[in-house]
Amino acid sequence: AQLCEQYGLEFIETEESYTSKASFLDTDMLPKFGEKPQGWQASGKRVKRGMYKTGKGLLINADCNGAANIVRKVATMLSLELGGVSRGCLSQPTKVRLWTLQKSPCL
Repeated sequence: AQLCEQYGLEFIETEESYTSKASFLDTDMLPKFGEKPQGWQASGKRVKRGMYKTGKGLLINADCNGAANIVRKVATMLSLELGGVSRGCLSQPTKVRLWTLQKSPCL
């Protein structure tokens, strides 16, 4: 939180339950910890290390799926529109080697 404040970023703490199990592209419900409805089941599943298969059979990066679901949990608080996040963003994430950057790609 202190570093975010120092760099002018907004810090929001959230819980991450079910974000790795739920499918971002299928917009699975994301229950809070301890509030999972009886019978809740994710539409997709992790098929191997680093690979998630959605309920529609699309293969995406498992870490990107989980990260996108974490963002989805706070999207309304931040007024974020996630409609532009596509399968391409999740299936072929860009590798950034931070130690070789001259300038941050985010700035």
